[in-house]
Formats: sequence, C-alpha cells, structure tokens
Amino acid sequence: MLGAIVGDIVGSCFEFNNHRPKDFALFTAESSVTDDSIMTLAVAKAIMETEKKMGPAADGAGNDRDFYRLLKAMTIKHMQEIGRRYPDCGYGGMFFRWLFSDDPQPYNSFGNGAAMRVSPVGFVAASEAEAIRLSEAVTAVTHNHEEGLKGAEATVVAIYMARSGFSKDEIREKISGRYYELDFTIDGIRDSYRFNATCQETVPQAIQAFLESTSFEEAIRTAISLGGDSDTLAAITGSMAEAYYGVPEDIKEKALGYLDSFLRVIYEEWQLFMENRRGSAHVK
Repeated sequence: MLGAIVGDIVGSCFEFNNHRPKDFALFTAESSVTDDSIMTLAVAKAIMETEKKMGPAADGAGNDRDFYRLLKAMTIKHMQEIGRRYPDCGYGGMFFRWLFSDDPQPYNSFGNGAAMRVSPVGFVAASEAEAIRLSEAVTAVTHNHEEGLKGAEATVVAIYMARSGFSKDEIREKISGRYYELDFTIDGIRDSYRFNATCQETVPQAIQAFLESTSFEEAIRTAISLGGDSDTLAAITGSMAEAYYGVPEDIKEKALGYLDSFLRVIYEEWQLFMENRRGSAHVK
C-alpha cells in the first residue's frame, strides 16, 4: 500500500503539469496526498474491519459469501466516511456524487480510480484466486464496468505475483495473456501519450513502467516521465514496485510526512495488521 501512496504524492504536482524527463525532485512543497492515497487507505480500512468481524476470507467455507458481502458493505462505509473528510482532494465528478450519496450505487465506471485504490488487496491475498475475488468485491461498489473490474484485477494480480517471488517475465506473460497486450515500451509511447483517466489507457502503461524498472525509485520516475494522469499512474506503478523491491526507508519517511494524523493512524493500523497476518502465516 505504501508504494501507491508514494506514487500518488510524487505524482501530485505533475498531474496537470506533465514532466517527461526522469530528473526531478521526488518530494516538494507542492506535493500532496490526493484521492489516490485516501481511497487506498479506505480500502485497507475496509479489509481490516471485515477481518475483525469474520477473520480472513476462506474460499469454500460456509461463511465465504457472507465475508464478501460484508467486505463490500465495509468498502462503501469507509470510502464514504474517510472520503468525506477530504472533499477537495481531487475526486472525479461521478465518484464525488457517489461519495456523498445517501444511496451509493455502482455507476458502470471504467475510470482508473478502480486500480489506484486496490493495492491493499494484492498485499493481503493468500492466493491469486483470493486476490481476484477480493478485487471484485472492493471495486464493483463503484466501478462495475468490465474494464474497471479488469483494471483493478490486473493490478492486484501483478502485485500478488510480485510479492510472491514471480519473475517479471512471468508477470508480463500473465498480464499479456489474460488482461492487456504489453507490446510497447515507455520510451516508444512517451511522446504521444496524453492524459487519460480510463483503466484501459492507464493500467497497462503503469504495469509496463514497473516491468521496465530496476528499482522502486526508478519505477516511480519512469511512471511520472510518461505524463498523463501522473499521480494515478505512479500510484499504480508504485504499488507493484513496492511488492517487488520494497520501499527505501528514506522515501518511506518522506512520504509518510505528508499524511495527516488521521490518515497516519490508518497506515500504522495496517502495518500492525499485516505483521500479525504474517505471524499467523496467512500471508507470505
């Protein structure tokens, strides 16, 4: 999850002021937390609260259906409760209306918000199959268009594979075979790529930026250098890069400094939650 937050913060000042070179300051006075980080933390909170009530998902167990039903309800609850505290952080128009609705319903979106917030799923899932089911549960509450669901699922599968020791070649093969043709390079599309808020024109590019990288920091710089919806692109790329490389301590500390006390508490709660899960051997 931290990788998505880092990518969001670094990309925040380039979203409408694209910067194609890779040489830039990662953190500045103009950098900020946007909706990408806030909704990522909301999804993490929903997962934690669901497990507090029911324990981890157990595919095939009697309470499996109830788990996913509760997770959907918790996702709506915490996205609305947390999101409403930050009304000016960059939400899209349809999501903003959903966020403040008394009867929130999915609105057939394929916007890249589906993928920007889903990274906690990739880190918590105990199997690829579970990652896919969790992804659908937390995504379909808003982005129930097949392209929105696909963008989120491709992201969590890449994260799950990256943290589980699969090679980049294996990740590329999986994504290309099931989700998107990765028949391009970042250098090859940089000059022509423009702002696009859809999953189908953001997620493949974010995955490719990760696959071409040699370190966490380079992954973020490569994503930013592509332009487009920079904070979301870098958030998606950063989530995969965290799973594969980890986040350097200096970058972690700088990024966490941008979280206010409310968001920092959720982040710390997630860290403890993941440590406890690793201790119980549910998550690798």
